[in-house]
Amino acid sequence: MTNPHMYSDSLAVHDLGGNGPTILYAHATGFHARCWQPVADRLADHHNIAYDARGHGDTPSEPESTVDWETHGADAAAVAASLQHDGPVLGVGHSMGGAALLMAAIAEPQLFRGLIVYEPIVMPPDLVPGASASNFLAVGARKRRSSFASFEEAIVNYGAKPPLDVFDPECMQAYVRGGFALGADGRVHLKCRPEHEARTYEAGGNHRTWERLSELLLPVWVLCGLPEPIQPSSRTAALAEQIPGAQYIELDHLGHFGPMQAPRELAAIISSFPDP
Repeated sequence: MTNPHMYSDSLAVHDLGGNGPTILYAHATGFHARCWQPVADRLADHHNIAYDARGHGDTPSEPESTVDWETHGADAAAVAASLQHDGPVLGVGHSMGGAALLMAAIAEPQLFRGLIVYEPIVMPPDLVPGASASNFLAVGARKRRSSFASFEEAIVNYGAKPPLDVFDPECMQAYVRGGFALGADGRVHLKCRPEHEARTYEAGGNHRTWERLSELLLPVWVLCGLPEPIQPSSRTAALAEQIPGAQYIELDHLGHFGPMQAPRELAAIISSFPDP
């Protein structure tokens, strides 16, 4: 993988390799662009580009009080706009990244030839939590261990317990080696600070994308793992129904981390999306 270059507003954009029609990848909360490397490695006939959302990976964090998912959508559109030299891009997004790409495509559909989104975080109005509601994901993020003695220790730790123990080994390597930085103390530290991750979860319902899904007229494939209560998968099928002509694909042997559980399968699905 090449080193990232900085796009406007200090977003880190990574070239994940390949040649051909451009794919733009957007990652989940707490993840980073390089998590997509094992998928991109299997799509060498495409030009694979991924970016780090604000406060994730190599993109600097904004002040904690300004976490705003609408900004994530605007950022996705800005990166897509910078990649138009070969025409509209295919957007591939997971969780928060899927929501960002949906927002970007609603705002600027001419930038995209299609979208593939895996369990995007887009809530119907009746499920949007109030400002005072407790968020168990945010609670967990604030308790997250943020440093280890080495990359290897982090990999062993995550692989031994839920929820990341489901990761494919290649994806675990990519997640840890791209998501931690070696500090002056000789230890490795999370690039996405636990507090920033927590605030991102807490802000996840603060956008009204659901009401605008009917405006999407480009090809959209909506992917989902096994539908489970209180999980994004519980509403993914309903989300797909809001998008005219969307194709819903249920992968009931996977969970919310499907792209990191089965990179070969995800790459095969992406490769079957019609090229321009």
